[in-house]
Amino acid sequence: MVSGRVRVTSFSVSGRQVTYRDIFAGDWFGDFAAIDGLSRSTDIITQEATLVASMSPDLFRRILHSYPAACDQVLLRLVTSVRHLTERIFDLSTLGVQNRLHAELLRLAREAGIHNNLAHIDPAPKHAEISSQISTYREQVTRELSMMVKQGLLERVGRTLVIRDVAKLEHIVNQVRQPT
Repeated sequence: MVSGRVRVTSFSVSGRQVTYRDIFAGDWFGDFAAIDGLSRSTDIITQEATLVASMSPDLFRRILHSYPAACDQVLLRLVTSVRHLTERIFDLSTLGVQNRLHAELLRLAREAGIHNNLAHIDPAPKHAEISSQISTYREQVTRELSMMVKQGLLERVGRTLVIRDVAKLEHIVNQVRQPT
């Protein structure tokens, strides 16, 4: 991607959206299909004005075979994807909605950048977007976010979601992922 942001997602027959991740400028998509020759397994939906460049699967594979550094980047990306998806499957299979929400907010905080134990997620994701990330319903996300506001863990400032104590959120997430 040259510029912009897209969302990697799938829709069930009933229309329920499952979001896998967002992709930003400098990253790429379509590599799985270029490698195995199968059709894409997900949909790509633009989230803002986006400019993409493309290449044929044959050219992509020739580049991988000709340039070890490019091959290493793709291999690292594949391993990172598998690790990320393994973590998501674990979370979705073992954690309740509240804990999945905590884990997703921690991921968003890290993505946004943490400074002085605060993270500013701007713009704040819509409750429906979060629910599609953690496989639940918007109403449950709304209820859990309200509880976190009451606990002082986060607040909404304009269009920004502020995580007020990232260390505490990280502790909560680690406690349920790796109980002692």
